[in-house]
Amino acid sequence: MTGTTLQKRGRKIVMTPEERDAFLAEERTCRVATTTADGPHLTALWFVWDGTALWLYSITGSKRWADLAADPRVAILIDAGREYDELRGVELRGSVEIVGEVPRTGQPHPELEVPEGLFARKYTGGDTLSYDHRHAWLRLTPEKITSWDFRKLAAVR
Repeated sequence: MTGTTLQKRGRKIVMTPEERDAFLAEERTCRVATTTADGPHLTALWFVWDGTALWLYSITGSKRWADLAADPRVAILIDAGREYDELRGVELRGSVEIVGEVPRTGQPHPELEVPEGLFARKYTGGDTLSYDHRHAWLRLTPEKITSWDFRKLAAVR
């Protein structure tokens, strides 16, 4: 991932790229933080990770979409675990870009073949994504990724 800032703190509990990719493939919900004139706005959303970019399939009439149209900078958090020594997560930061038509109607678009296949398999169990003419794709190619896996703390002690 050229251009991605390396994590400087918490290196003993950082996820390897393979651990991070597996975690992002498994987890189903992210929290998307946008910036507004009124302050931060935080929403939950489904996502897919293709190994390089995080893809969000967002309703184009949402506040989140309006926020990102005005300021594409975003912070996204995916985390899991209940007890302290189970906590793990990934935070991604950068600017999103719109890919494909708005709203998405299913017109052929080579850049969307992979994320749409991943999304369909992850959330519908099929290979085909159906289009409701209300959503469109946002791609975050992260400028910074921070990860942690507190399950590694036992090995550190």
